[in-house]
Amino acid sequence: MEQQTQKALDQALKGPRFEKRIKRRNLVDRSWASSISVGGVGVIFSVLLIMFFLVYVVAPLFVSAKVEPTKVYALPGSPQAQTLFYGMDEYKETAMRITDEGDLVGFTIEDGSLLKQDGLPLNGARITSFAKVSEKDNILAFGLSDGRLLLTQYDYDVSYQNNVRTIHPKLSYPFGKQGVELAEEAICQLAARVDDSQLVIVYRLEGQDEIQIRQFDKVESMFSDETVLEEYAAGQIPVTDSVEWLKLGGYMRNLYLVSKSGEANYYDIRNASTPIHLQTVQLVPDGQNIRSLNFLLGEYSLMVGTDDSRVLQWFPVRDEQNEFSLQLIRSFEVEGESVSFVGIEHNRKGFVTLDDSNQFNLFHSTAERHLASVNFSDPLTYIEMAPRGNGALVETASGQLHVLEIENEHPDVSFSSLWGEVWYEGYEAPDYVWQSSSASTDFEPKFSMVPLTFGTIKAAFYAMLFAVPIAVMAAIYTAFFMEGKARQTVKPAIELIEALPTVILGFLAGLWLAPYMESHLAGFFSILLVLPVGILLFGYGWSRLPEPIRLLVPTGQRAILMLPVVVILGWMALSMSGPIEHLFFNGDMRHWLTFNAGIDFDQRNALVIGFAMGFALIPTIFSVSEDAIYNVPSYLVNGSLALGASGWQTLVGVVLPTASPGIFSAIMLGFGRGIGETMIVLMASGNTPLMDGNLFQGMRTLSANLAVEMPEAEIYSSHYRVLFLSGLILFIFTFVLNTLAEVVRERMRRKYGSL
Repeated sequence: MEQQTQKALDQALKGPRFEKRIKRRNLVDRSWASSISVGGVGVIFSVLLIMFFLVYVVAPLFVSAKVEPTKVYALPGSPQAQTLFYGMDEYKETAMRITDEGDLVGFTIEDGSLLKQDGLPLNGARITSFAKVSEKDNILAFGLSDGRLLLTQYDYDVSYQNNVRTIHPKLSYPFGKQGVELAEEAICQLAARVDDSQLVIVYRLEGQDEIQIRQFDKVESMFSDETVLEEYAAGQIPVTDSVEWLKLGGYMRNLYLVSKSGEANYYDIRNASTPIHLQTVQLVPDGQNIRSLNFLLGEYSLMVGTDDSRVLQWFPVRDEQNEFSLQLIRSFEVEGESVSFVGIEHNRKGFVTLDDSNQFNLFHSTAERHLASVNFSDPLTYIEMAPRGNGALVETASGQLHVLEIENEHPDVSFSSLWGEVWYEGYEAPDYVWQSSSASTDFEPKFSMVPLTFGTIKAAFYAMLFAVPIAVMAAIYTAFFMEGKARQTVKPAIELIEALPTVILGFLAGLWLAPYMESHLAGFFSILLVLPVGILLFGYGWSRLPEPIRLLVPTGQRAILMLPVVVILGWMALSMSGPIEHLFFNGDMRHWLTFNAGIDFDQRNALVIGFAMGFALIPTIFSVSEDAIYNVPSYLVNGSLALGASGWQTLVGVVLPTASPGIFSAIMLGFGRGIGETMIVLMASGNTPLMDGNLFQGMRTLSANLAVEMPEAEIYSSHYRVLFLSGLILFIFTFVLNTLAEVVRERMRRKYGSL
């Protein structure tokens, strides 16, 4: 009978229906295996695609500039006259040339054809000196042989006829065509600055050994739209014939008298009647000479071109006594020979050099980048950069004008400006600074990634400091000591916290927790002492109770008794805040920290972030850690207990080593989430990009900075691409962190897997 049954079973197994079922099952298995493989490959491809896109957006930041000569033609106007000034419109369609003969020549940049020829109202006088007064307002100053100062403002008339743009240069005279009467002798050296309320003129008359300083108020005429100058202060500075350059700073307080040998006398002329000599400094080493001197954009930094093929950047630095002194900030090596001319960009901290080897070099000062070079066959005498920095006009000694096309989108970013200390204008020392925008057109962008990266790590560190002990200890108790029914309630309840939107946590942290913590600061710190001591005392008191009373609560549910204890102890600690402050901190702990301990305190600080973001990380760390501990094989636990080990000995010697890879993964997972957290940090940290580990100060993280500034960033600007760079840094940081965590986890798994 058994043989017949076995034979029938074999025939059934070999039947066509069974074979079809096997084939169908194998087909389903292969389909799911293929689907899983495709899904895995798709995830990897998507991650690589995201990284490729980030690199694609960031890469142009580090591309060198391209300079290409496109046109050359004869110098418009008189080739014998010396060029004092070139101007270009922002479209690079027309330009003007002003010469020492007082001629204004307007021409097209395309082919040099003349658009306009005019002259300055010199009234028989000669131009004996020249100065740029205001880059922002396009104002120029001409010192004349009859002692007058002629102030002119250049602009461009733009008209559209038949949808064709036509641009013509023009000059106007904001203080009249007669100019300002200063003296009867020729003005041989000149510097001037103007703002909305005043005009400052510094000049030297031919044959005199004094520098004259005149300060005027700008007063609107009651009967016309004219502006009248009213002098309110005047002064003098004795000098020698060796002074070659007069340079007046943009704030109309810093005056520099510089000789060719490099000696510079630095004066404070806020009060023209009593100029203060601040410093005498040698701008170049002994034995060398200055060939060219110009202000960088903003008229704060002096760019000194030397005869040993270098450009030196100097600017005033404030010391601890609130006094200014000129200091050498950085030096740029020019590949050619002696630097004969230093030109500046009009909207960035870039500059160009011409040298005696007929070479054009393009630099950026803050980023310390040499961007491009071009060689010419003729000696170079003058260069004018386009307003947007995308072109230039170069004049040669042979009477030709070269037109350059420049592709230089992101000169202000370099590895040193992103990750190194940079000495910015107006700062007392090199520093790591993030400040991406300003209301001033002379602004020096500050794109340091260091304070943002530091803030990211700082926020995650304090959050982990709060979350890890609570989450891991809770996971140990829940998985190993708590009975099953209680565990089935507690574990989902804690995991449910993860469903809370982080924007709600950030809102509560910023608007409720931060001010409450500030007013109860001593109470929050007393919790660190009161809570552990109170729990230990409660545990000791519980162990002293009679056994019948203790048995009323099952062992696995006794943790529930701690809930009211923790609440009461926390309330007691916070209630003690006032007495503690009066007893130890003169009634106000915040005031004591600031004025007695010298610790800066911000309401939205790292302590608030530690509590708020740590609360958000607890469910993630708890859930993974609890699963790792609970899934330790029961035979290991039972074997340890059977050999006489106590519960704690089993936990420390068997359970924790076996579950350590999972616990480590949980901690790293929580740290990774803390690194990328945005809304809590954005709403509760103050968003101050500081390099300070102070617990009571805020920070700005990479992710919060992206959320704040990306909506306002100009597309494809340096700021825009640097923000994408911060996203790439987050991506790489998370990738490296997760890879390292996986390597460590695998090693721990192999080490303890044999238990």
